[in-house]
Amino acid sequence: MTEERALYNNVAPLRNVGALVELIARVQNRGFGLPGMATFYGPSGYGKTTAAVYAANRYNAYSVQVKSAWTAKKLCSAILQDLGLAPARTIADMIDQVSDEIAKSGRPLIIDEADHLVSRNMIEIVRDIYESSGATIILIGEELLPQKLQKWERVHGRMLDWVGAQPGDLNDVRHLAKLYCGGITLDEEVQALLLKESNASIRRISINLDRIREIALTKGLSRITRKDVPKDGFFTGHAPAPRRISA
Repeated sequence: MTEERALYNNVAPLRNVGALVELIARVQNRGFGLPGMATFYGPSGYGKTTAAVYAANRYNAYSVQVKSAWTAKKLCSAILQDLGLAPARTIADMIDQVSDEIAKSGRPLIIDEADHLVSRNMIEIVRDIYESSGATIILIGEELLPQKLQKWERVHGRMLDWVGAQPGDLNDVRHLAKLYCGGITLDEEVQALLLKESNASIRRISINLDRIREIALTKGLSRITRKDVPKDGFFTGHAPAPRRISA
């Protein structure tokens, strides 16, 4: 747990961490009468959940990560658990509990994997919480989440902003290299190739940096050049081709 906290405390320079932090600040400091919901969206692997964990710590926000099998009751009880409250018996009463608490505290509510709220027709519960509390509520989800929310006009119309997570860049590579292979120097050519082979995914960049750490340890290197990386040394995320299995 200590190592996990240390990792999240050191991801602030990542571009998507900064984007989410800025979005929450904008919603928190919105003008009178402006809507208090916003959506942070993007493809899997762009570091949205990492950004959510950092932002939750930064703003002392309440935070839940929705699971695909959750029901409305489970959603409410999970939020209440993060609020430190025992859930009431009915969903309606639990919504009132959540609304009252976040209204009093003034703390944001971050809901990750919000696509599940749409697919399981639970998004109106979040709107009810917002309407009753006026609190900052940030939805985080996949690239098509804004389009999915269009079906729910009463939710869609309460968004202050939509911010798309951006692909990783060389600055992200350099910063993550300090976390995953500290003390090892990566030539610029290696950095650029790693970014390309990772398809700018923060998750795959991290995986490949760990592979470089293993290469460096195996070969006893403190500097990695292009010749030190095998041709197939990077994880691209592509599914492997079917193998020919002899009978």
